[in-house]
Amino acid sequence: MLLFFLSSGLFLGWSLGANDAANVFGTAVGSRMIRFKTAAIICGVFVIIGAVIGGNGTSETLGKLGAISALGGAFTVALSAALSIFVMVRLKLPVSTSQAIVGAIIGWNFFANNPTDTSILIKIVGTWVVCPIIAGIIAAILFILVRFLVNRSRLHLLQQDQLTRYGLIIVGAFGAYSLGANNIANVVGVFIPSSPLHSLVFPLIGTFSGKQQLFLIGGISIAIGVATYSRGVMETVGSSVVKLSPLAALIVVMAEATVLFIFASQGLNTFLTANGLPPIPLVPISSSQAAIGALVGIGLVRGGGKGICYSLLGKISLGWIATPILASIITFIALFFMQNVFNQTVIAPKTETIQIQSHTTEPMEMDRQIQNKKISVFYFHENLHQAVQGNYSLSMGQIVTNSFNHFMHVKRLDEKALYPGLIGLLKGCCVGDTG
Repeated sequence: MLLFFLSSGLFLGWSLGANDAANVFGTAVGSRMIRFKTAAIICGVFVIIGAVIGGNGTSETLGKLGAISALGGAFTVALSAALSIFVMVRLKLPVSTSQAIVGAIIGWNFFANNPTDTSILIKIVGTWVVCPIIAGIIAAILFILVRFLVNRSRLHLLQQDQLTRYGLIIVGAFGAYSLGANNIANVVGVFIPSSPLHSLVFPLIGTFSGKQQLFLIGGISIAIGVATYSRGVMETVGSSVVKLSPLAALIVVMAEATVLFIFASQGLNTFLTANGLPPIPLVPISSSQAAIGALVGIGLVRGGGKGICYSLLGKISLGWIATPILASIITFIALFFMQNVFNQTVIAPKTETIQIQSHTTEPMEMDRQIQNKKISVFYFHENLHQAVQGNYSLSMGQIVTNSFNHFMHVKRLDEKALYPGLIGLLKGCCVGDTG
């Protein structure tokens, strides 16, 4: 049963690999600098490594948007997101997996009548706007800098070509690692709250947590998607949006990988916090948006935007808007059928919390009563001490009255039992008092 429920996550991982691998190696394959087979192997290996090692940060953020409490619900959400992505892949259009899964989670929140954390949603949506802008700026700066260095170095054309190929492989591996670390939350993040997997302990190696096992499974599914179905989208990204030189292809991959890494790195986030700098939100971002933003940045710097295919960009932008809406609608409908037709649990029953009410509900009030009791006991003992020493100025009636008033503040029976004897002792000490 577990494998059946995870199958939708595996399908989603396959869809992500088929689509988003183009954002890592599409420019290299489209410019004919790297063969597709080589790109698929490198991408698959480093996606898995990135998912297992660095996937925890973004998965926590996505879990705060909506913690899906049942495996049936997680299965339906992942399947709905994968279906919406598959439609875009069939059209050979780069589409954001992040937008698809976010839309699907919101659809589950609506169906389960759970409030969506708007602060997390705003943080995620904000990256959809900022991500391509940052990638475009990084790509433009890198393009200007690298072009200046290449012109000054006077390298032979064959040497430049060879260095560019090596650079594309290294930067592509970095991009694949960042893709796995940042986007694995989109694949298996919805399964984490309801996962039945337990930690595995390996002697001399360490503990392999249930969450990391999910990341490994998701990473493998992404790698399979890269190998089996990503070629068409790679060629679309690499050659249809803007015509790329090999050097420009290297810069695009570098810019995209940098943006993915920034929003996935827990180490970088910890470093910034330790040095008093504002942390960067660990949010699963759209690698498609990063790649397209970098391509546009290169196109603007190189030719003032003349080489950019704006009609294709318009279709891609339409897909970005339609994907979360489509995923949300599909999820809501699919959850209805899963629950009412297939009789599957898509929402875990809520556990009732029994509240035990105390006489004193406010901590400050409780502290005040405890303090009053301490003061009461202190004054009574002080009266007793003064009476024994004969250093009293109050009448017997006043001493007993004060003691009785303090006695009324004490709630514990064992403490009350002491008072009659103490009051009697006071009376004995006060013989001869005229009051």
